[in-house]
Amino acid sequence: MEHKLLAPADSGLLDVPALRAKCEFIASTNADYRDRLRRELLAEFKAVNAAGRERARELLFADGSGLQCAARISWLQDQLIAVLHDFALNHVFSAGQAPPGARITVTAVGGYGRGTLAPGSDIDLLFLLPAKPAAWSEPAIEFMLYILWDLGFKVGHATRNLEECIQLSKGDMTIRTAILEARYICGSVALFEELGMRFDREIMRGTGPEFIAAKLAERDERHRKAGDTRYLVEPNVKEGKGGLRDLHTLFWIAKYFYHIRDPAELVKLGVLSRQEYKLFQKADDFLWAVRCHMHFLTGKAEERLSFDIQREIAECLGYQPHPGLSAVERFMKHYFLVAKDVGDLTRIFCATLEDQQAKEAPGISAVISRFTRRTRKIAGTLDFLEDRGRITIADPEVFKRDPVNLIRLFHIADINGLEFHPDALKQMTRSLKLINAALRENEEANRLFLSILTSPRDPALILRRMNEAGVLGRFIPDFGKIVAMMQFNMYHHYTVDEHLIRAVGVLANIDQGREKEAHPLTHQIMPGIEDRIPLYVAVLLHDIAKGRPEDHSEAGAKVARKLCPRFGLSPKQTELVVWLIEEHLTMSMVAQTRDLNDRKTIVDFAEKVQSMERLKMLLVLTVCDIRAVGPGVWNGWKGQLLRTLYYETELLISGGFSELSRKERAQAARDILFNALPAEWSQKDRKASTKLHYDPYLLTVSLEDQVRHAAFIREADKAGKPLATMVRTHSFHAITEITVLSPDHPRLLTVIAGACAAAGANIVDAQIFTTSDGRALDTILVNREFLNDADETRRAGTIGRMIEDVLSGRKRLPEVIATRTKSRKRNRTFTVSPAVTISNTLSNKFTVIEIECLDRPGLLSEVTAVLSDLSLDITSAHITTFGEKVIDTFYVTDLVGQKVTNDNRHANIAARLKAVMADEADEVRDRMPPGMIAPAAAATPKRIRAEQ
Repeated sequence: MEHKLLAPADSGLLDVPALRAKCEFIASTNADYRDRLRRELLAEFKAVNAAGRERARELLFADGSGLQCAARISWLQDQLIAVLHDFALNHVFSAGQAPPGARITVTAVGGYGRGTLAPGSDIDLLFLLPAKPAAWSEPAIEFMLYILWDLGFKVGHATRNLEECIQLSKGDMTIRTAILEARYICGSVALFEELGMRFDREIMRGTGPEFIAAKLAERDERHRKAGDTRYLVEPNVKEGKGGLRDLHTLFWIAKYFYHIRDPAELVKLGVLSRQEYKLFQKADDFLWAVRCHMHFLTGKAEERLSFDIQREIAECLGYQPHPGLSAVERFMKHYFLVAKDVGDLTRIFCATLEDQQAKEAPGISAVISRFTRRTRKIAGTLDFLEDRGRITIADPEVFKRDPVNLIRLFHIADINGLEFHPDALKQMTRSLKLINAALRENEEANRLFLSILTSPRDPALILRRMNEAGVLGRFIPDFGKIVAMMQFNMYHHYTVDEHLIRAVGVLANIDQGREKEAHPLTHQIMPGIEDRIPLYVAVLLHDIAKGRPEDHSEAGAKVARKLCPRFGLSPKQTELVVWLIEEHLTMSMVAQTRDLNDRKTIVDFAEKVQSMERLKMLLVLTVCDIRAVGPGVWNGWKGQLLRTLYYETELLISGGFSELSRKERAQAARDILFNALPAEWSQKDRKASTKLHYDPYLLTVSLEDQVRHAAFIREADKAGKPLATMVRTHSFHAITEITVLSPDHPRLLTVIAGACAAAGANIVDAQIFTTSDGRALDTILVNREFLNDADETRRAGTIGRMIEDVLSGRKRLPEVIATRTKSRKRNRTFTVSPAVTISNTLSNKFTVIEIECLDRPGLLSEVTAVLSDLSLDITSAHITTFGEKVIDTFYVTDLVGQKVTNDNRHANIAARLKAVMADEADEVRDRMPPGMIAPAAAATPKRIRAEQ
């Protein structure tokens, strides 16, 4: 499809006469030396092609026009092919004077046929042969292709005569589309024109609906493969939803159905308004600019706008940071808004097309079409009608007459289970200016919106349609600010608006009882939540203040305080929504980064929550938030942590905590363990087993695990093994547990963490206990990798053996970590400023050290090595990963079991940890032990706890 662009010939890309003269010179000086002629021709072409493309790159930076850049590269390619064609005919095959009827035609097809070419794109060529081709035709084509391949071009090519082109077009939609876009480059003009006439007459006539249906089906399948949302944070600029291929599909359909050569003609035909056509051009130009920059930057046909190039592309396009939004986030927001515009244009275009097709249907088809298009009334409204399962407008003035209809349309569609007719959406897109302050404050409009949000059917679907139509962002301007906003990190898979709508979808599924297996606790408590409205509003609004300079939880609470009364919520409901948004990250962070066995954790959390109603709602909101971040972010282990926190807090809020002293509860637990051990064990063995453990172990480890551990220790002792590992896997928790029994050592966790890193295992939690005979019983929890239990158990066994090998000295830790990190590409795309927080108020017994930094293999091992070197005893470690960022929390004491209170010591700990997190040289890390095994008798209890 041709575009009216400034002539690329004037851009200084290539001096065509000079190139032709040089080619004549090469031919005349190498007439008898074929190999040398080819070498010199290739060298000249390489030089002018590189210079031309470099000039195109400079001009892209100068004028910023993506379309101009693509047209310039296409023009450059045309000239090279035309000169090469003439050279082959004149100087290689002596066919320069061949009669017109024997000449071949070189045509550009595909995207190249539209006169646009990205720097790394394939060059699609169709070589047209006359009915009776000359003997030199195919060798000449072969000569041209080999030169193009040697120049480094990826050439897609076909050699056919006219009859083959027509016959193949009848049965193959891809070939039909390619020929639809065929553009003359060089050779026989008459042959090219004949192809155009025959294609028009024999292929296009009367087959418009068939072509349109095929292209739209192709588009839907492409979207499905690319991830069916235009809000994936690493979009495919060419194939993704709202990308260039969607615009190309519109070009193809317009050209085929309306028989036009220039998209500007769609305005004359009344398909698009002048403003919509300008939007079309702007989207096309922007997407081409992004694509050309991507190809130039990577030096290849890179179509996925991945994190590692987003920052540089934003720089190339001149984006600047704003308060709350970095330059790359502003660029990506623009990208997603353009993708949304492409969606709007597609919808408007398809609506007009559907009308047109119905009008043009001939004879009996027209009668059938009119019959099937009969609209039916919808109960309770005169403004909207049903047209084959889709809601449409009764007349074009519906929205102007009553702007509340812009919201009512979605409400009626929801309660009647209707899809949306393109006519209604087209009219709506053109009526968005009617959504003003008066409509936003309208009581009925807000009542209808709240009804949509809390619908017992599919609120997420309706909200998504509202968002795509541009209604949601105008009706709630604060929501409009986060439409198409991405966050530059690996944790969030979707834009903020898409995340919020997906969160509402998860809530609706829980509410409708569809998440019993994945979320048993939320399934159980949801029916007990009496007022669902504040929960739905909080889920929709929890991230509404993202991208602002201030904390998004606090800013979001302020937004909610204004919005809730507008929606018709009572003061009590408003306060609940405000609290939920303020605290929406609290439960997740406490569950994942705090020791849930430490009573102070539960007491502090319960003080914040204060009521069972809040606790239930906060749990459901937390689940919806994590689930909506993206695939694979939620796992059973996070569910287990949240359930534990919920149950412990419920006990405290409802006054269920035991009045017994800690010592009495520990003794009771010891007695229960004694009675639970196998009856065949002797009295002496059972007593010895219960005496092995200190109070923290007895009060925090489940009875089932205590019995398992007792059998594990007994077996290891019988076998005379000072070192043993045991594995088990939990498919529901998506976690694998590795228990290590070893002589105690201050660096034990360092060695275990290093061995796990070397085995590629991602640690999520660690519980560390010391037995009364000076051994360590540590339980490490790692993320599950395989669905099949047998596969996962084998993997866990491998990790266990790696831990044993390192502890016993058979393998050296620095070496095994080095082999692992060598194969892992260092993540340089993201920056996370290293932060250390040291607190003595989060626990009554322990100092809590929290670190936050960029994740990398072996990090946990290095951090724990420093903590050991600083004479700190780690009681528990909680490891949380958010994409590229890690937040690790360590509950520590000094070597005599006391909190670390000295300020100078705090400063030293923070400085040493920051050096390790920043991956700076630290001699401590060079002293990591290769392993250790102390003789059982000589083992000394290095980590004995004072009772809590």
